Amino acid sequence: MAKTFAGARLRRLREERGVSQVELARLLAISASYLNQIEHDSRPLTVPVLMRITETFGVDAAFFAGQDTARLLADLREALLTGAPRARLSVADLREVAESMPEVAEAVIALHRRFRQVDEQLSAVTGDRAAELVASPHEQVRDFVYRHRNYFPGLDEAAEALAGRVRVRQGEVRAALSRHLGQRHGVRVVTTQGELSHAATTGELHHYEPGTRTLHLSIHLRPGQQAFRMATQIALLEFQELLDEIVALGELPSGQARSLARIGLAHYFAAALVLPYRVFHEAAERLRYDIELLADRFAVGYETICHRLSTLQRPGARGVPFSFVRVDRAGNVSKRQSATGFHFSRAGGTCPLWNVYEAFGSPGRVLTQVAAMPDGQRYLWIARTVSRSRGGYGGPGKTFAVGLGCEIRHAGRLVYSAGVDLDEVSAATPIGPGCKTCDRPLCPQRAAPPIGRALHVDENRSTFVPYPVGDPQG
Repeated sequence: MAKTFAGARLRRLREERGVSQVELARLLAISASYLNQIEHDSRPLTVPVLMRITETFGVDAAFFAGQDTARLLADLREALLTGAPRARLSVADLREVAESMPEVAEAVIALHRRFRQVDEQLSAVTGDRAAELVASPHEQVRDFVYRHRNYFPGLDEAAEALAGRVRVRQGEVRAALSRHLGQRHGVRVVTTQGELSHAATTGELHHYEPGTRTLHLSIHLRPGQQAFRMATQIALLEFQELLDEIVALGELPSGQARSLARIGLAHYFAAALVLPYRVFHEAAERLRYDIELLADRFAVGYETICHRLSTLQRPGARGVPFSFVRVDRAGNVSKRQSATGFHFSRAGGTCPLWNVYEAFGSPGRVLTQVAAMPDGQRYLWIARTVSRSRGGYGGPGKTFAVGLGCEIRHAGRLVYSAGVDLDEVSAATPIGPGCKTCDRPLCPQRAAPPIGRALHVDENRSTFVPYPVGDPQG
């Protein structure tokens, strides 16, 4: 079992509560010198001491967990090496900052992101219009959700309570939600023949008319999708203050980003209403996280199940902590959320050795992969394509690959681990966060040289590796 060193977090918590070292040592029934050693990471936190600390301060044990260090370290390294590529920064030094002073690391990362936004806005003003695509409101919202580890307890609890009141039951979800919209909000739900309306050319799936209090749903929506749209409308009508309160905490810089965040939170609420936490969590554990069986059980799509699985982090009833990603054939990431330490790079694309891209070669088939990151952390990834169409012959459609991954220590709880040797380290596929921030110098699939490393250029020799590198720049 890994030792837990959390001196900086314990010291900050103690100082925030105005408790002296001597007083806290007395409350924890340990000596002041022992507490001093814990706060300076000379001694690890033992389980009995950790339990007494959580009782004393009323915090969850996860407050002291170090599972996000890998992600924080990767973000910090990306920020510092991108901003100052010639600086001499060892991985060991950065890891010490990420582990001992996470708030400092997060502040540095936040400053770097603000620098990027200003730099991109300046580029846009001076003529580099492509930069506008990088600093998008969508990216700001993704970072907002990422910081919350894709878990919003207030929304989850409110949705679960409402599901109990309106009696959301399997096979009766649409009827229950439609009835609630009518009785509580005077909203009429109608199905629209899209081919006879404006929706035929715009691809509109739903729209709400506040004046007539009518919610129009496209005939092309499947039953589960119709229920999801109704649940989203309930969130926007009934829980406006809660949505606004969470958005305000995000400190999003633009009005458009705040609007997008509000919609995203309404979608989160909708998933939590259609798939109430305890019912869904119990089914997921019982079915060993079999995504397709869960999709059949709750009559929703594969991607909806994956997204909901990535949100099950309620204290006392935690599911497997997943990372969730959706990509297209060109490698564009349109969705990414993570409850784990997995790092999604912001500098360049993702890794082509990842099985998420292999899924496009086997449409509709579930693929598994044990993947190892450069820091040695291993993950079990499940990937499959999902396709959508507006309906009708020749109608345009869209195809994505959806990936769901968890740390290898949780993989045994998944049905997808059957027949997979989870203990064989050498069998894992070496992947990275993205070529520009990846530490694997011998990767033949590399598409760009790593940040902070000088290329080894020799006109008298060639290598199978496309970007041979030398020592770190300094």
